[in-house]
Amino acid sequence: MKFVLSASRLMKASEVVNHCREVKRNPAQILLVNAEAKKAIENIKKQQAPTLTA
Repeated sequence: MKFVLSASRLMKASEVVNHCREVKRNPAQILLVNAEAKKAIENIKKQQAPTLTA
């Protein structure tokens, strides 16, 4: 499996290496983080959706 790592802040090279090593040890962790991110995006979209009025 291949994944793309994106960071919300600048990371040192050692932090990136440690993060990648951690994900390789526990691939279920990335699925959990992905599911949480999708839920957060859905909630943001729901909040931005205009309300329909008749």
